[in-house]
Amino acid sequence: MGRDARLTSTPSSAALPIYIQIRDALIERIQSGELAPRMRIPSERELADGYHVSRMTVRQAITDLVNRGLARRIQGNGTYVVEPKIEQALNPLLSFSEQMTRQGLVPGARLIEVTLITVNKKLGEALQVGIGDRVYRIIRVRTGNGQPIALETSHFPSRLCPRMERFDLERRSIYRILEEEYGIRVVRAAQSIEPTVANEFEAQALAVAAGSPLLLLERTAYTRANVPVEFAKDLYRGDRSRFVTEMEIRPEPPQDAEVAPVVAPESLPAPRVPPTRRRTPS
Repeated sequence: MGRDARLTSTPSSAALPIYIQIRDALIERIQSGELAPRMRIPSERELADGYHVSRMTVRQAITDLVNRGLARRIQGNGTYVVEPKIEQALNPLLSFSEQMTRQGLVPGARLIEVTLITVNKKLGEALQVGIGDRVYRIIRVRTGNGQPIALETSHFPSRLCPRMERFDLERRSIYRILEEEYGIRVVRAAQSIEPTVANEFEAQALAVAAGSPLLLLERTAYTRANVPVEFAKDLYRGDRSRFVTEMEIRPEPPQDAEVAPVVAPESLPAPRVPPTRRRTPS
């Protein structure tokens, strides 16, 4: 790969370490599309010669790119730009299929399991069903343009949606099935997000190495009548997913305490002077 002419000047900002300036310059080229996904990043030697720095400094910059999930190293072949992360909104509540469609990707699913299981304590509390009742457990690998993005494990009360296994759970959105087949419309959800790492089963399903970073979304979904209809644990690939939310600041409520008005000195009433008694001579 030929040297980029812009690599012949040393970064000018002395406030940041040189390796961070080189990293930021590479990030700018990635974000602008100049370094597109699957494109090879200039080699350590090319960058070191262009910036007149040591290869160790360049290696720090590239390592930072890899750690941020913007690039990946291929042993003996160089470092390449990765596909951009899929941005998913936490509000409003959207199905995976809707999220992918908004990103211009084709949603897909690979069904791993659909079975009836007996409710344990946590499931019973989440879905407000009795311990020992039956719920459907549906495990699917969700894809975007054919690439694994998430591993979904969802639970649905069988009394609300019987015989779920008869529907095409690979080609249809489950939220659409709930609404179109059972008249159940999900309108809100309580969600939590936390980092985790992939075990062997999860790694194989998501086509990543065991121990790779994942994001765990735990969700309970409700109808307008506040009936819980789904309890789910979704594992998203950390290298392919980015979650965003929008918040607003609520105005502070007015103070309840009344402030006594300040009275100007001239408006104060004159002090009362007791009348003087005239003493009569004795």
